[in-house]
Amino acid sequence: MTIYYKKLHPDAKPPFRATENSAGADLCALIEEDTVIKSESQLMIPTGIAVEIPAGYGGFIFPRSSVSARYGVSLVNSVGVIDADYRGEIGIIIANLSQEDFVINDGERIAQMVVARHETVEWDLCDSLDETGRGAGGFGHTGK
Repeated sequence: MTIYYKKLHPDAKPPFRATENSAGADLCALIEEDTVIKSESQLMIPTGIAVEIPAGYGGFIFPRSSVSARYGVSLVNSVGVIDADYRGEIGIIIANLSQEDFVINDGERIAQMVVARHETVEWDLCDSLDETGRGAGGFGHTGK
């Protein structure tokens, strides 16, 4: 599959897979100077690119696990979604969950995008749903 991307700035880096079998393509920051994300705050970081995701697919933005594990930095929305009809710049909303300020450098890998097929569904209102053994139990109802 080929995904087309457009550079919105000449210095923007294209998405790229770090290894041959990487599921996600790394996305890089496009910033004019090093940017500090203060402890327990968030900031949207531009990438300088837009993408053309085919209909029936989505671009799903995940944190980079190494950055999350080492520095306590993640994405505010857990998983960002790039819809097939979106053509604007991809921005990464980074949350610094740590007690230390976190510095992002221009060109640094800040997230990864996985392109995956999804179903398009129709929603139909009903009066009842099929019963299951679990029912409405959730949020840890099965214990640790």
